[in-house]
Amino acid sequence: MKKRIALVSCVKSKRQHAVAAAEMYTSPLFAGMRRYAERHTDAWYILSAEFGLLRPDTVISPYERTLNTMLKHERAIWAERVKQQLNDVLSAEASVVVLAGKRYRESLIPFLESKQLSVEVPMHGLSFGRQLRWLKEH
Repeated sequence: MKKRIALVSCVKSKRQHAVAAAEMYTSPLFAGMRRYAERHTDAWYILSAEFGLLRPDTVISPYERTLNTMLKHERAIWAERVKQQLNDVLSAEASVVVLAGKRYRESLIPFLESKQLSVEVPMHGLSFGRQLRWLKEH
């Protein structure tokens, strides 16, 4: 049976002190994505603009970096780092659920598909409000 893995993007709203990555992000969107990942997948990781791929229990300090303000070449460097990290955690039998915005997905989905992994993007095309509603319903 394929192991379902969720990739959850970081968000701007953060705690002001070092905590486990799962506890760092304080927005309703992140809380919903985390809840979905914990309920519907076997394991989940956070896509952090600062740290790349994070296990939820990794202790991190707050930061102010976002893919939305990075230059294209900076996002490419970030994506290469995350691809290397994903190679360490994904098996050939994995199914990946991506709960992240366009900037986080743009390089990662082609990479995941090139590995012939099953990729789901359940909130693709939904507005912010509809994403929150979808997460509440699931």
